[in-house]
Amino acid sequence: MSTANPSVEKVAQVILPAELLAHWQGHRTLTRKVIEAFPEKDFFEYSIGGMRPFSKMVDELLSIAGPGMKEIVSGKAAAFTEAVAHGNSKAKVLALWDEATEEINANWAKIGVDKFHDSIKLFGQYEGTIQSSILYFVDNEIHHRGQGYVYLRTLGIEPPMFWDRN
Repeated sequence: MSTANPSVEKVAQVILPAELLAHWQGHRTLTRKVIEAFPEKDFFEYSIGGMRPFSKMVDELLSIAGPGMKEIVSGKAAAFTEAVAHGNSKAKVLALWDEATEEINANWAKIGVDKFHDSIKLFGQYEGTIQSSILYFVDNEIHHRGQGYVYLRTLGIEPPMFWDRN
């Protein structure tokens, strides 16, 4: 058994970068299906229990994933903002989602496997490693998608199966 500090062991891998990207993109595919399932008006207006409408949660996801990956690759800090120009059009949100997916893929290819444990400070305020930041992006998306599932169910709409990531 190794007694070395695991944060220093940058070579050992449990999951390959391509596998992690595929996992994340599977979640993004499922979240896109949840967005599609919402009626236009409800996507932008419906809320329960003091939570934001699902569109505002998606704005947050759009503000983190693509810009976060761009910052990871460029090293240039950007201010975090959830202002997303979609004009309250679900079709525009879906187009922005697809653009972010392509931006993630393009930037992913620029991260060397040896960089995933490098320390970063995203948006000038969130400290961690590249890996922990990416895992946060995925966890945050799953969290908000779960809220979207609750909204859909309360609207009488069957959400996509949670395992359907194709």
